[in-house]
Amino acid sequence: MITIKPFQGYRPVPEKVLQVASRPYDVLNTEEARIEAAGNPLSFLHVVKPEIDFPKGTNPYSKEVYEKGRDNFRQMIDQGIFSQDDENYLYIYRLTMGNHVQNGIVASASVEDYFEGRIKKHELTRPDKEEDRKNHVRVSMMNAEPVFFAYPSMKELDNLVETIEKGEPEYNFETDDDIRHEFWAVRDSGQISTIVSAFEKMPATYVADGHHRTAAAALVGKEMRENNPKHTGEEEYNYFLAVHFPDNQLKIIDYNRVIKDLGGLSEDEFLSRLHEAFVVTPLSDKDPAPEKIHSFGMYLANKWFRLEAKEGTYDDQDPIGVLDVTILSKKILEPVLNIHDLRVDKRIDFVGGIRGLGELERRVDSGEMKVAFALYPVSMKQLMDIADSGAIMPPKTTWFEPKLRSGLVVHVF
Repeated sequence: MITIKPFQGYRPVPEKVLQVASRPYDVLNTEEARIEAAGNPLSFLHVVKPEIDFPKGTNPYSKEVYEKGRDNFRQMIDQGIFSQDDENYLYIYRLTMGNHVQNGIVASASVEDYFEGRIKKHELTRPDKEEDRKNHVRVSMMNAEPVFFAYPSMKELDNLVETIEKGEPEYNFETDDDIRHEFWAVRDSGQISTIVSAFEKMPATYVADGHHRTAAAALVGKEMRENNPKHTGEEEYNYFLAVHFPDNQLKIIDYNRVIKDLGGLSEDEFLSRLHEAFVVTPLSDKDPAPEKIHSFGMYLANKWFRLEAKEGTYDDQDPIGVLDVTILSKKILEPVLNIHDLRVDKRIDFVGGIRGLGELERRVDSGEMKVAFALYPVSMKQLMDIADSGAIMPPKTTWFEPKLRSGLVVHVF
């Protein structure tokens, strides 16, 4: 049984929402966020990446940075940019990217469900990033950004969401990446009760995007519970902000890897080692994007190659062994490049497919990285099979598009 709860959200006034709404904290580095928020004091990046308000070189994990994010949000409340809804509501968040549409139910999710395993995860978190988000929650006393959950689709919920969306949205705007964002407040107590009851019939929900934020919110909620001698279970810290989407509406794209060096090997030695597990084919004019599972694009020395995993290098009967990220780790990253822990190794970085393969070329051609790997995206079925089995994907395996915008609603403790 999944517990969700309506809450009194803090939301921007409609005429300011386009200025406020920002991309999530983890899809921009500090300098990109600084550029994106330049000249816009209302950008929610000032709340979720407040290091942009300090001189370059400031430690983004310092206490004063987290306090600045909290103060920036409070200032927007004082200025009337944000206000709190009068009552506890649920919300509907529809995103449209081209012909793709997905409809999310915004609610507070249960910390208890997370620790009891009813909110299922499929990735390990990186300790440094988890601690960063924990500090953000501890200092600000809010969930500034929602996490992105999937649930097994239910026709009953689809029909109700469709009915709600026939009303006038609170927000309706298009961002510069050509994605339309529409947002409704669900004020009707009967509709709220129906949605809450439908979730009670679900055995589980799934973290799609936002493992670090989920873990951080749950762990801080647990800390606050343990430090409150009058804890009742009804406090807002027992819940955290989430947008729940039906699994059949979600779109996963590739999540690629770039590596700083070849582990002491020459380019010829490196290519020679790859032939042990892959059929390696140089590409000329052919699109380097993989067209099927167990096929990889590799960019090295200004050239693209196709890597086809040989029989026996994967196990299609194993939910983890079938994954291309597993093949890459077990046949290249670990034995050839000596990269064993993707969460902490600084020689590897991850590039969301939304940036295109040109971003892989740029980072290698610049000399920052030595080799790049383009992967075929995993499916929602693979993700849910892994989560149901209790297994864990390697970090940075899934990239969901379109991304939620931050700042449309905030859950304050």
